[in-house]
Amino acid sequence: MTTDDHGKDADQGETGDGLATGAKARLEANLTRIEELTQRLVGAMGQGRQVPPSLQGPSHDLYMKAAGTYWAEMMRDPARMMEHQLGYWGKTLRHYVEAQQQLVPGAAPVASEKKGDRRFSNPLWDTHPWFNFIKQQYLTNAEAVRMAIDSIEGLEPREKKRLDYFATQIVDMFSPTNFLATNPDALQKALETEGQSLIDGLENLVRDLEANKGDLVVTLADGNAFRVGENLATTPGEVVFRNHLFELIQYAPQTEDVHETPVVLFPPWINKYYILDLKPQNSLIRHVVEQGYTLFVVSWINPDPSYAEIGMTDYVEDGYLQAIETVKEICGVKKVNAVGYCIAGTTLSLTLSVLKARKDNSVNSATFFTTLTDFSDQGEVGVFLDDDFVDGIEAEAREAGVLDKFYMSRTFSFLRARDLVYQPAIRSYMMGEAPPAFDLLYWNGDGTNLPARMAVEYLRGLCQQDLFATEGFTVAGHLAKISEVTVPVFAVGCESDHIAAWDSSWRGIQKMGSKDKTFVLSGSGHIAGIVNPPAKKKYGYWTNDKPAKTPEEWRAAATKHEGSWWPVWIEWLKPRSGELVPARQPGSKAHPALGPAPGRYVTGGRLAAE
Repeated sequence: MTTDDHGKDADQGETGDGLATGAKARLEANLTRIEELTQRLVGAMGQGRQVPPSLQGPSHDLYMKAAGTYWAEMMRDPARMMEHQLGYWGKTLRHYVEAQQQLVPGAAPVASEKKGDRRFSNPLWDTHPWFNFIKQQYLTNAEAVRMAIDSIEGLEPREKKRLDYFATQIVDMFSPTNFLATNPDALQKALETEGQSLIDGLENLVRDLEANKGDLVVTLADGNAFRVGENLATTPGEVVFRNHLFELIQYAPQTEDVHETPVVLFPPWINKYYILDLKPQNSLIRHVVEQGYTLFVVSWINPDPSYAEIGMTDYVEDGYLQAIETVKEICGVKKVNAVGYCIAGTTLSLTLSVLKARKDNSVNSATFFTTLTDFSDQGEVGVFLDDDFVDGIEAEAREAGVLDKFYMSRTFSFLRARDLVYQPAIRSYMMGEAPPAFDLLYWNGDGTNLPARMAVEYLRGLCQQDLFATEGFTVAGHLAKISEVTVPVFAVGCESDHIAAWDSSWRGIQKMGSKDKTFVLSGSGHIAGIVNPPAKKKYGYWTNDKPAKTPEEWRAAATKHEGSWWPVWIEWLKPRSGELVPARQPGSKAHPALGPAPGRYVTGGRLAAE
């Protein structure tokens, strides 16, 4: 052996020792970090709220009835049930044999039985025998559950729909991608990062638990990437009125002349208004102002327990009617064009009925974004509207004074559990990734509470009993009926809306008494279908001016258009908005500017702070 060989060996030995020492140090540091995080994890979990049993799932009666019906079917037609079972056993055995064959060198991978499922996009799900077997068996199990539910014939349609929904939730929860040992993406990243991704994931988990006082709420967006009023909700405007329920924002004109009739927009108070003013390029608020309209937007307060007795009448009287009167005073006009989004559209329709009863013609036209007024078919959200849930919601809201945003957010998230629960959790907790800087998801996490009385009135009288579309809903001293909405109407439904199904929205619009009704179906869902600026040319929309008896008939004869429905709505507003007048600056002598948009309420300020 030469001197050079001895020197080379010595260098390698030193390098190897150094690597070993460094790896050992990293391991010890990670173990120490895990111990610290575990202690914090245990402490944070101990602070979590005790969710009432009635809000943890449907009544056990549903499952007991389903089980009883299933066994009755089995006794009545055992051959059919055995056919299902034997089919399941056969597929399971075949998958096991295929997995064994894949272990043979050079064996071809088993073709996937379910293409297009984003959960299984990693090639290892098809090429690796272990992961392929896990995937195939999971899909077989999921199919078996679906067939078992489909075979149950003794349940009411509503019960069948609920059983199907909650069974799907359970099936999705047990997806192999939700567990570290059966998630190849997470395992690969753990190896590539020497376990650092798991440490980062544990830190993310502890962070979320501590930030939410023990409640596990996955952070969907980078909270440091956005500031309301700085890089979100930046359209120039002024708060020109404030009371205990809302701030009224008047936006600065972007044109020399504006239409005489102003527009007042009522966003839902389940979330904050700036979904319509995220960034300049996707801001509906900015777009309306740039088209030559004087725009006012209501920014609702986030209620605390002191608002427990605030009900639907308060929102109509002190919210809608007060805002409409203030806008008329500031602009010196007799009428406004009103817009309502989601629950705010439902309440706008109630307000229009009240105004008609009072012979008040203050609203010239009404626009409804993804609005339900006919609740005979509650859509996907209807699985949460039976008494087993609503009784629990009422008890919780009465005790707390508000329906906490935690419950609303969790309900809507589980309507899209794969996208809003499991995938974010996998990325954050298994992969150790930081939340993305995504404006829409940031807004989604900035929820609000609902006053106890208002929440119960809405759930009982409108959602459950469908009073507005049937015998009438009592509000503001009037028995409001849907047929009393007689102003010109423009309505937008969204094709894949999980909250306000477009066909239910269409049916409600048809029951209104207006003779001037336009319905547009936008592509995408409850949010993206509305926040769909023309420049992006996404999703598209459908129109149909022909009479139709059902939403299916309307859709079949509708014409598909590319791009956004925004220009269509703006053109609809023009002939209903009067002549052009010199642009108005925010406020008036009687209503001076109180501060710049986005105002105090959207950032958590209170009236009492004045």
